Amino acid sequence: MDDLNWYGPEAATFGDRLAAARDHAGLTQRALASRLGVQVATLRKWENDMSEPRANRLSMLAGLLNVSMMWLINGEGESVEAPVDDVPVTSDMTDILVELRALRADMLKKAETVGRLEKRLRRLIDPPGEM
Repeated sequence: MDDLNWYGPEAATFGDRLAAARDHAGLTQRALASRLGVQVATLRKWENDMSEPRANRLSMLAGLLNVSMMWLINGEGESVEAPVDDVPVTSDMTDILVELRALRADMLKKAETVGRLEKRLRRLIDPPGEM
């Protein structure tokens, strides 16, 4: 599908957009991490959607990569050019991308639920004030 918004919320995550903008700027992970004053592992977590930067780092990222903060967050606003591929994106591919993104979002919600349940269980096992 030629009308696919490569970096829109249906097709890309924050990490996808960050990695694309970094590549477009010609920066390695090490170089960008150094400019931001963070560890490479931190930047990797952002690009792999395992965590997200705080607002001050998000602002720095947008400035260094010459994109808008809103584009990094949700794919809308000043951005980098979509990649030019020799492989056409079919509607089946788009459907798979949409399903993968939904699955990823569901998994993140489930992980948050697991974390909350573990916290509740810890409180029941070791209530505050008891030692």
